[in-house]
Amino acid sequence: MINTLEEFIACYKEIKQQGWIRTHRSGPTGIGKTLEDLLGIPENNLHEPDFGDYELKSCRIGSNSMLTLFTQTPQPPRANSYLREKYGYSSDAYDNDEKVLHATLTASRYTSIANTSKSLKITCSSDKIFISSNTEDEDVYWNKNELEKSFNKKYKNKFVYAKALCRGTRDSEEFLFTEAYEVSGFSYDSFIRLLEEGKIYVDLRIGQYPDGRTHDHGTGFRIREEDQNLLFTINRKIV
Repeated sequence: MINTLEEFIACYKEIKQQGWIRTHRSGPTGIGKTLEDLLGIPENNLHEPDFGDYELKSCRIGSNSMLTLFTQTPQPPRANSYLREKYGYSSDAYDNDEKVLHATLTASRYTSIANTSKSLKITCSSDKIFISSNTEDEDVYWNKNELEKSFNKKYKNKFVYAKALCRGTRDSEEFLFTEAYEVSGFSYDSFIRLLEEGKIYVDLRIGQYPDGRTHDHGTGFRIREEDQNLLFTINRKIV
């Protein structure tokens, strides 16, 4: 088990020398699980550092895989029910005519919603982030101050980002760990800039319970795993 940044650097250099390493778990989380095992870091879902003052993150170089930054329901109360009823569509996943609304929105363009002829996008103002349609501005939003508090709470620690080339798929995937960066100082201004540039996405995952009531599966703010380090002011290569 490593405890300091210096110990991580020494251990990571040894991992680099091993060449291609087969994944310890199939699927998107395989790279993180593999690196944790190699570093002797026990797996946990707690909101605390993985070693010393640092959280460990890893990503596949050139990957389009998405990471969820955090989830937060839009305002005002019952906003998700309103969106589902107005912009949703029927789904074969349910044996009723109640609507669902699954869509990935961006600020750079409108996203078509199934076969409804309606489209939605993200719009930023000075104090709020709105959901807008192709026909009108909706009063569905996230307050920027509340979002900033959520981010600062989640990203208060320092991070080490490890990057690897990859080949193969599923349980035959292999990683070649190549470099690592120390990052810190979450920048909310960078978050807004990346959102406006279309590099941060908002996933609406609004379904229904068996009785037809709205089921919020978690409205997620997401980013490509390779772009996540752009959210921080300090980005220093350590390996």
